Amino acid sequence: MAIPADTYTHGHHDSVLRSHRWRTAENSAGYLLAHLRPGQRLLDVGCGPGTITIDLARRTAPGAVVGLDRDGPTLDAARTAAHEAGVHNVRFEAGDAYRLDHPDASFDIVHAHQLLQHLSDPVAALAEMRRVCKPGGYVAARDGDYQSMTWYPADPRLDRWLELYRRVARSNDAEPDAGRHLLAWAHAAGCRQVTSSASAWCYASPDERAWWGGLWSERVTSSALAEQAVSKGLADRAQLEDLAAAWLDWASQSDGWFAVLNGEILEHVT
Repeated sequence: MAIPADTYTHGHHDSVLRSHRWRTAENSAGYLLAHLRPGQRLLDVGCGPGTITIDLARRTAPGAVVGLDRDGPTLDAARTAAHEAGVHNVRFEAGDAYRLDHPDASFDIVHAHQLLQHLSDPVAALAEMRRVCKPGGYVAARDGDYQSMTWYPADPRLDRWLELYRRVARSNDAEPDAGRHLLAWAHAAGCRQVTSSASAWCYASPDERAWWGGLWSERVTSSALAEQAVSKGLADRAQLEDLAAAWLDWASQSDGWFAVLNGEILEHVT
């Protein structure tokens, strides 16, 4: 089959990677942790800068762990992070979620975090993840649901930010509200014994607001999201600057609060 030429809505600007580097197994894969055991082989599909991958590798050592991504510089950063962390049972390789370069039943755990929302055919990717998972192993995926994001205080500019993000993502044949679709996608991919759950990130302390609001104020003006919004005629630069100001205004509010709902699926493969 031809591999879809998907577009990554966020791109790899530092404002994106800062958020990715914050992620750990504990804050981003809690639903999976009880099923991890020393010696398991694990594949992390769409690993990005590798912080979750490295954390999973610590928990499954001495089992071999592979982090897979298609962006070369990001993989280089992941290799450096693993070396600096002293985690030696992990390697990072270039690849594609639609055509994993591993034999059938190669891994005990096949994991993807915030990947499926960016794919034009998430069902095909899940089916491929199942292919390389051993019987008795687990396929795990977690994705945000943008329409379910909520915040305080209300600001119509943030409403426009959310609408714009969803329009840009959908123009890339992606599904920004992936969290609510995961269970249906899993069933369509042939998953049988599936547990579905949800968890949230919440940003409310002064430091959390400054971090979250600051990185999004950069994303809407400087990342691939901004470039795509302008090139597709969905926003102009003045409108993006207005959205950036909204994020900084929200971050400055002593009562500011933002929650990101994430859907999760875990299949016990038989």
